Amino acid sequence: MSSVLRVELRDHIAVLTLDRPERLNAVGSDTAEQLTRALEDLRHDDDVRALVLAGAGRAFSAGADLGEIESFTTPGQFRAFVGRLTEAYALLEDFPKPSVAAVHGFAFGGGLELALACDLRVAERGARLGLPEMKLGVLPGAGGTQRLPRLLPPAVAKQMILTGEPLDAERAWQLGLVNEVAEPGGTLAAAEALAVRLAAGAPLALAAGKRLVDHGLGMDLTAAIAYERETVSVLFSTEDRVEGLKAFRERRPGEFRGV
Repeated sequence: MSSVLRVELRDHIAVLTLDRPERLNAVGSDTAEQLTRALEDLRHDDDVRALVLAGAGRAFSAGADLGEIESFTTPGQFRAFVGRLTEAYALLEDFPKPSVAAVHGFAFGGGLELALACDLRVAERGARLGLPEMKLGVLPGAGGTQRLPRLLPPAVAKQMILTGEPLDAERAWQLGLVNEVAEPGGTLAAAEALAVRLAAGAPLALAAGKRLVDHGLGMDLTAAIAYERETVSVLFSTEDRVEGLKAFRERRPGEFRGV
């Protein structure tokens, strides 16, 4: 299997780049497999504290690999394909280290679903983000119909899903789908800068913060606040909490070790 995902490590950041520019970084079974393997390896690499997801060439991703999909002859084959993407994206969403999608050009279909599985998104000015599956007579199947309404007002998400029409980066930023808008050519640098700021945090607190937000959204407020109280109480006993207070009093960055 040829490599369709490039992994580079620098300054506590892992940059994962979809590397199929001749196919506009179409996401296929090989992408899902290589992404899964990379995430499993990086999960246990203590030197890596944040991820950036990017795309090579002129776009982040055009979506699912239509060439692979057109080879299917039964609904079961398509269901298995969607399952592979869904499982890889779930690993990314549940990854204990924060992730940032660097979107340039466009992120459509399965490509946008990949970006939605990241914690944060930076998009190039003029980039387009959309779920065009309706125009093909189907619907997003790797989390798009579920993650998008959790990030956008439901009526806006419905319009995108039911018409297949994309948002541009500026509108996506206004609605909160995109965290930052970068100038053309500056998306990856902006995403890496954001990831560096994330990586400066205490690893245990970063992982706990992700869990609190993601899991708390599925709870009623009373239960979620109780969950928060128990989580922060555990963090109080960590060495990083002691270092954080010491660094604050000494007016210097904390030197966190994840313990």
